[in-house]
Amino acid sequence: MAEKYDPIELDRKWQRRWEDARVAFVDTSDGADKFYMLNMFPYPSGSRLHVGHGRNYILGDALYRRERMAGRRTLNPMGWDAFGLPAENAAIASGVPPREYTTGNIARMKEQLRSLGLLYDWSKELASCDPAYYRWNQWLFLRMWERGLAYRKTAPVNWCPGCRTVLANEQVVDGRCERSGDAVEIRDLTQWFFRITEYAERLLAGLETVDWPERVKVMQRNWIGRSEGAEVFFRVDALAEPIPVFTTRPDTLFGATFLALAPEHPAAARLAERSPLSGDLARFIERVRRSSRLERESETGEKEGMDTGITALNPATGETIPVWLANFVLPDYGTGAIMGVPAHDQRDFEFARRYGLPIRPVYRSDAEPDPDAMTAAVPHGGVLFRSGDWNGTPNGPAAVSKAIDWIEARGLGRGRLGYRLRDWLISRQRYWGTPIPAVHCPDCGVLPVPDEQLPVLLPEDVAFRGAEGNPLEQSEAFVATSCPDCGGPARRETDTMDTFVDSSWYYLRFLNPGDSSRMVDSERAAKWMPVDQYVGGIEHAILHLLYARFICRVLKDLGLVDLEEPFARLFNQGMITKLNPASGKIEKMSKSRGNTVSPDELIARFGADTVRVYTLFIGPPEKESEWSEEGVAGAWRFLQRVHDVCARAEALPAGERAEDSPLTRLAHRTIQRVTEDAQRFHFHTAVAALMEFQRGMAEALDSGEESPGALRRAAETLVQLLHPVAPHLTEEWWERFGHRTFLLDSSWPAFDPALATTERVTLVVQVNGKVRGRLDVERGAPEPDALALARADEKIRTWLEGKEIARTVYVPDRLLNLVVR
Repeated sequence: MAEKYDPIELDRKWQRRWEDARVAFVDTSDGADKFYMLNMFPYPSGSRLHVGHGRNYILGDALYRRERMAGRRTLNPMGWDAFGLPAENAAIASGVPPREYTTGNIARMKEQLRSLGLLYDWSKELASCDPAYYRWNQWLFLRMWERGLAYRKTAPVNWCPGCRTVLANEQVVDGRCERSGDAVEIRDLTQWFFRITEYAERLLAGLETVDWPERVKVMQRNWIGRSEGAEVFFRVDALAEPIPVFTTRPDTLFGATFLALAPEHPAAARLAERSPLSGDLARFIERVRRSSRLERESETGEKEGMDTGITALNPATGETIPVWLANFVLPDYGTGAIMGVPAHDQRDFEFARRYGLPIRPVYRSDAEPDPDAMTAAVPHGGVLFRSGDWNGTPNGPAAVSKAIDWIEARGLGRGRLGYRLRDWLISRQRYWGTPIPAVHCPDCGVLPVPDEQLPVLLPEDVAFRGAEGNPLEQSEAFVATSCPDCGGPARRETDTMDTFVDSSWYYLRFLNPGDSSRMVDSERAAKWMPVDQYVGGIEHAILHLLYARFICRVLKDLGLVDLEEPFARLFNQGMITKLNPASGKIEKMSKSRGNTVSPDELIARFGADTVRVYTLFIGPPEKESEWSEEGVAGAWRFLQRVHDVCARAEALPAGERAEDSPLTRLAHRTIQRVTEDAQRFHFHTAVAALMEFQRGMAEALDSGEESPGALRRAAETLVQLLHPVAPHLTEEWWERFGHRTFLLDSSWPAFDPALATTERVTLVVQVNGKVRGRLDVERGAPEPDALALARADEKIRTWLEGKEIARTVYVPDRLLNLVVR
């Protein structure tokens, strides 16, 4: 009779033993042979974690355990990204103060992480809402302010009426707040910014040095948006100073037939005042400023403008051209002004046709384009004409360079680089965030809070009613202060920092979170940085990751660290999906959709190892995968089979060594496959290989053809290889096999290449008679092994999802046909 497998008892036993022994605690003063493993620290929301959240942390824990067993000195800390709007909104809804709400959530989430058998160095735990942490946000702000990297300015900003706060451009999705979904408004406010644009080139260059998914690199390059061109000066008859225009195509300057300004441009109001149409222009400016940013940016949005009645001088032709205000010109792109070249830009062409503006082609391939016959802008191509000394120059970099040289030689402008990237707006009109350490004195102006007065603490006596705007403004005890220069009455800054400031440097604080004398332990940072493996969602590709890279460079310039890239290797896990009962569609797990699966219930029924095995086996971790209750039960059955073969091997002697045998060869092939798959994060195929190994062990135990020593060694190898995936069951068997140390302290098995080689064949896999993939398998592979590999294959599994395999047709070494319904 098979021995009973009791996962619930094993969970309790080994989680207690690991915690008592502090197995994950690391002294970071020693960085020899280090491996810094880090999951993006979570926001402690009021909702319980579901299995979609768990995928991220289980992946990280599996890699951590594998690196520990490989002999690396591995750090795996955990903390809490604890500031943010949800806690404040909860306070408005329930009356629970944000700190109390957040602290309770942290305790619940921490228990959930522990219940999955996740090992973290809890001695390094930190929370961004702790004054001991956010004082260093304030210290960093002051150092950046001293260097001109933090500054205030009045600017049009994205305002969320639901959250009652300013949003960064990155937090506006399709014209709406990414959190609340409210339509975003444009307002003029005086805000604090970080000058990230000063680091644009360094941020671009660093992308070439990191092992990140190319998709993330492309997203960051596009967001930074580097472009080479020229800044050209247009003289305007109503202004004393010229208006600069940035263009990437200065070679088309002779074709510029109008000048267009964003309604927010500093010169727009002055032009309106001096125009005979001043009243209409003022109303147009106000209307456009309050319109949807998304519509203004859209290629298909309506191109609307108004003639100021004022003219400018085309610096190439010497001709006067009209000055317009246009809704498609954005204040924070380029200089907020564009030269309109309707013959060669479709947006300009549509605008010119609507308002009857001249169209002047300056590029031709064969015959000269007829402006009156044109139905769309002509692409840049052929050679320049009607362009003075540039005539005959072919389209391309040479034409751009010639134009820049000509413009610079005549003092009409200069060559320069342009970026899509804007400075980081960090001001938030909310309570639950880091207070900005500034004081407003009526006599001395805006002054920094002295270092010795840090941290500026959040007050605890704030009422949350939901209609008062920024709650900090209502706390007189917080606002009223004295000027650090003259000592007179003054008011504190009531804006708090964007929470992405908190997460921009936390990876450094983990190295010595108890150090109260400095922001960063530079000595430990030199030993442990960069983070060797960073794991988190693709949704952070632009916001968090870009800001963290920026702040790391700032800290380098401050002399606190000696590197620019904080994360050497990045992995983005895919989402787990499930049927939404309301829509009948397979969708991302969400509490609002009613399709989440709680790990708590599964752990109580099957144990943590089952949840871990299925989560890792469900599919390629970087892809979306559909959750299946049947698959969970299958993972539990696999662990029962592992338990059974270990029980059968327990009494066998461990001393005998067979140099070669079928089981020994299978063991070495499995070690090779699991080792290579784990390094690539492909734990789904690693689990498939371990399932194959377990079956091979069971067959060897049944056949009696393997020596007792080979069987016992194979069982111990199985336990070691499976440990990163199913740590509780494997730790139990490691102890029962007579070992007195934790599996984490054992050596990861090594394979002999000579024993790991075997003759292999290509197996064609069909689904309902159509070829859907090919598998590299051992010659003579049994049908169950071939089927397991087919289920684990990324391409083939897409044809099996949501379907039942009704019948298999297997021709060894040639064909596997799966009949599904």
